[in-house]
Amino acid sequence: MDNTIDLETLETPSLCFSSSNTSCLKFDHRLEVRILLYILFSVSSLITVIGNLLVIVTVLHFRQLRSPTNYLIVSLAVADLLVGGLVMPPSMLRSVETCWYLGSVFCKIHSSLDVTVCTASILNLCIISLDRYYAVCHPLLYHSKMTHRTITYMIVISWGVSFTIGFGMIFLELNILGNEELYYNSFACDGACLVFQAKIGSVVFSMFCFYIPAVIIICVYVKILHTAQKQARAIQSTQGLTKTLVEKTNMSKSERKATKTLAIIMGVFLTSWLPFFVCNCIDPFTGYSIPPIVFDVFLWFAYFNSTFNPIVYAFFYSWFRHAFRVILSGEIFRAHSSHTRLF
Repeated sequence: MDNTIDLETLETPSLCFSSSNTSCLKFDHRLEVRILLYILFSVSSLITVIGNLLVIVTVLHFRQLRSPTNYLIVSLAVADLLVGGLVMPPSMLRSVETCWYLGSVFCKIHSSLDVTVCTASILNLCIISLDRYYAVCHPLLYHSKMTHRTITYMIVISWGVSFTIGFGMIFLELNILGNEELYYNSFACDGACLVFQAKIGSVVFSMFCFYIPAVIIICVYVKILHTAQKQARAIQSTQGLTKTLVEKTNMSKSERKATKTLAIIMGVFLTSWLPFFVCNCIDPFTGYSIPPIVFDVFLWFAYFNSTFNPIVYAFFYSWFRHAFRVILSGEIFRAHSSHTRLF
């Protein structure tokens, strides 16, 4: 009899809020698993914040790095910084505890920020691809097209659109439009914080926030790659370069290196977010059959992209490593340190 009671007790599902009749079910991880997850997510969040903060400080402090391309990198780093500092910590609590204990209002704010920074990242990457297009394919038009004012306008517009989509979709509940009854009857419960997507919402949101920008980025970079290859062949076949041509060749190599590095960043971004958006699109059409843990794994896989970007800068750019040493050694606080030659 005692064994039967113990078995029934073990099989009784835990609740996020035991005193609530509308509480969500809670999955209790073993203590060792919870500790490991907290360590993993905390370290990732810390590295994301520190790495992207270094990128921002480096570009804004050193005069040599104040260029349109690098301002776009700063905008991307701000989005990644927000992922690490504002989005990851609450998501960590939700993922490890499998319940949301921070209230319904903050759930909407957190979900809105999540959507906003994701959209801002992809839109900033679209702008970066256009910047690289003019730098490589139309170098003579680059400085007239990609001015500081133009870049500023594009950054402001990309963030404005991102905030409109993120906060508008969540607070106006556009994501559940057409499936309100199903959501409130089957998915809404105390302790849940998820961005439920109706069929129309999932398709429209995914297309505008990921698939259309991704196609644009891929097409632009195919064109850039084709042009860069033509330039490389032309340079190799040129004999007796004059000083002016040598300078142009060196500049072309610099542009190609920047393009290659940013292409890696974009490739990692698209690869990181693709599994999540594939699931986001097919889930409403399969009766919401994809387990929440799968969404959670793919979401964290996408978050880690924000951790990876500063590592790419440090690995491929010697000027970033030099700036990193200047900042850590405290030389950044010396007079005229902003004039330090990094390359």
